[in-house]
Amino acid sequence: MTIRVLVADDQAVVRDGVVLLLTSTEDIEVVGQAGDGNEAVRLTLAQRPDVALVDLRMPGLDGAQVTAEVLAAGIETRVLILTTFADDDAVMPALRAGALGYLTKDATGEAVLAAVRDVAAGRTVLDPAVQRRLVQLVVTEPKATAAAPASSPATLPPEAEGLTRREVDVVRLLAQGLNNRQVAREMVVSQATVKTHLNHVLAKLALDDRGALIAWAWRFGLVDNTER
Repeated sequence: MTIRVLVADDQAVVRDGVVLLLTSTEDIEVVGQAGDGNEAVRLTLAQRPDVALVDLRMPGLDGAQVTAEVLAAGIETRVLILTTFADDDAVMPALRAGALGYLTKDATGEAVLAAVRDVAAGRTVLDPAVQRRLVQLVVTEPKATAAAPASSPATLPPEAEGLTRREVDVVRLLAQGLNNRQVAREMVVSQATVKTHLNHVLAKLALDDRGALIAWAWRFGLVDNTER
């Protein structure tokens, strides 16, 4: 099966390099190129590619706005952000807008190709630098504590309705940067129980790993609800 990809980047040399990389494989076809955000949205709606590979900082609409426009259109295109930036001002708007993947431009060609294939299959992809930044956002925040979230009265997003309260607690604590041992201590359970909850959550949400789960928690506000 051929993966149809649209490439959007305002820097022609970068865009050409990405296109050259993608077209070097037999399973990926580039169906359009855009040099700004407005053109990216127009071409995506017209071509309906499997993946829109979008730069974050572009003239017109930025990558987060492009992502929001594409998702609002209700088409099946999935967005993969490829950008120089991994700071919170860049990462969070894109993830909250619904980008399924986020890579920085220092990623290898192999990593970019793998990310395109993963995002096309519906899997979340996070650059290691982005994953570390998501954790940093919480653990360096003065108000971000590991207080057990079970008592939080915040309403859960619809996307979390299939999770039990204890599973939600695990998600929130993991998204705050805690490891399994620390989560177990906060919840007063064994590490085996935490691992079981984590496996159940990943299966229910069809996510591949902890990094994808952290991105999901940020996207749907579970971390924000525990911070305040």
